[in-house]
Amino acid sequence: MRSRQADARRSVALTAILALWAAAPGTLPTAHAAGAGWAPTPFHATYSVQWKGMNAGTSKLELRRTGDDTWVYDSRNLARGIFRIAIPDTVTQTSELRFVDGHTQPLKFRGDDGGESTDRDVALDFDWQRGHVTGTAENEPVDLAVPADVQDPMSVQIAQMHAAATGKVPVRLRSIDKNRVKDYDFTHEGREKLKTALGELDTEIFESRRPGSNRVIRLWMAPSLGYLPVRAERRRGDKLEFAMAIREFRSG
Repeated sequence: MRSRQADARRSVALTAILALWAAAPGTLPTAHAAGAGWAPTPFHATYSVQWKGMNAGTSKLELRRTGDDTWVYDSRNLARGIFRIAIPDTVTQTSELRFVDGHTQPLKFRGDDGGESTDRDVALDFDWQRGHVTGTAENEPVDLAVPADVQDPMSVQIAQMHAAATGKVPVRLRSIDKNRVKDYDFTHEGREKLKTALGELDTEIFESRRPGSNRVIRLWMAPSLGYLPVRAERRRGDKLEFAMAIREFRSG
């Protein structure tokens, strides 16, 4: 019989994997526009998640407009099969955000691992007049002074999409992670024609990593879909840790 410690380690690892698509830097569909008029297009997308070659579940993303310049971006991750033992419920992340001069500015971020306990949940609120973010992360208080360009784990995806769509790459972006601000370098690595569930697509390959880290997120983004990511991989050195591939997409 598995020990409680083993189940706990497995739960933490799988939760991180299934939540990573939202937490890791990525991109979203957008109208081909730049500057102050740039804004993404509302959409729904579903991705399959593979962990060590096994189908671990799905990740569903939704971006919807809530006002003239305000949006909500949701990620819902569902485990399947034996992975339900470790993650019985949905892993969700939500960002409320707005656009200021064509750039992303997060307002609120919520993360819930789906369990009854709150010891892995995150709730952050941004006060841009004070330049602070406050809230709780894993039951610990957060009160940080943050730079004007900082993102949350979801809004950073749109910030990187903007960089890719407008050619402002390479770029270093900042994102808050629980109670810390971390830097990520976003670079263009090449092009590839990729077979997907949506058909064969021309893609641009981008990578995101923390300075000095050997862990890298590689994204295959389709310019024909407004730089929608159609595949993503996370590697540590030469080791593939997880992969995601698009299954369904619809705009609006």
